[in-house]
Amino acid sequence: MLLFRNFLKKKPKEKESKPKQTIETISKTRKSNERVATRKGEIGEYKIDIQLDQLPKEYLHLSDLLVENPRAKSGYSQIDHVVITPYGIFSIETKNYQGTIYGGKDRKTWLVNGKFKMMNPFVQNYGHIQALTSFIDKKYHDLFISMVSFTKRCTFKVDVDYRKIASNELIVYDIELSEFIHRKVSVLKIHHKEPLLTTEDISAIFSAFSNANITDPKVREKHKQALQKHTSEEKPNSKSTCTVCNKPVSEKVKSYCLSNNRFKGQIYCYEHQKAK
Repeated sequence: MLLFRNFLKKKPKEKESKPKQTIETISKTRKSNERVATRKGEIGEYKIDIQLDQLPKEYLHLSDLLVENPRAKSGYSQIDHVVITPYGIFSIETKNYQGTIYGGKDRKTWLVNGKFKMMNPFVQNYGHIQALTSFIDKKYHDLFISMVSFTKRCTFKVDVDYRKIASNELIVYDIELSEFIHRKVSVLKIHHKEPLLTTEDISAIFSAFSNANITDPKVREKHKQALQKHTSEEKPNSKSTCTVCNKPVSEKVKSYCLSNNRFKGQIYCYEHQKAK
């Protein structure tokens, strides 16, 4: 009888085993996303380097300059690229955004896709130029041309004057950087019969900027953290995004990241916090 009752009892269904991602797989995926984000920045810089290498040999250029600037919040200014030509000194700010860029000369902040705020890059570059002028003779101060370079993943909705070669504030795509420098120099040649800078002048300015450049990684990291802290304090109500995947994060997540020394002033979404 007991055997019969046991036979009638329904056997519990075995739980189907679902395939689970291993911690190792998840870790690899996160690291892959980080490499993609880093790679995009590297590709952008590679494009700029190609453009700068196309310039005449008598033009001298420097990249990633960090110089002292008492007027800046961090105490330093970081300039992406400087090109010294016989007819002018180009201070170049590069941006790696994607989407539509809205901005104008009278606006302190610009918009990306109508949502995310960014500082007017020409206001930012003006501060860089002011810092650079402190290291060279006053007679060179009026020879600066401010240039801002965006990737081709952007569309410009900005003042048309920024695209006019006669302007001393030019907005360009990274793939046309050398072209605009050539065009600007050609226009300046028409207005000036003789070069504004001799070979000796170009060398002297190049040396002055090179000597002013700070290469100490500790100072550079301190500047980076100070800049990120200032940005977060300046825009407490703006949407923050993950450093790795650019995914928007809440104010709570942002505050947690900025208060945690493990993240070194960077903001990460929940998934990428676990990967750190």
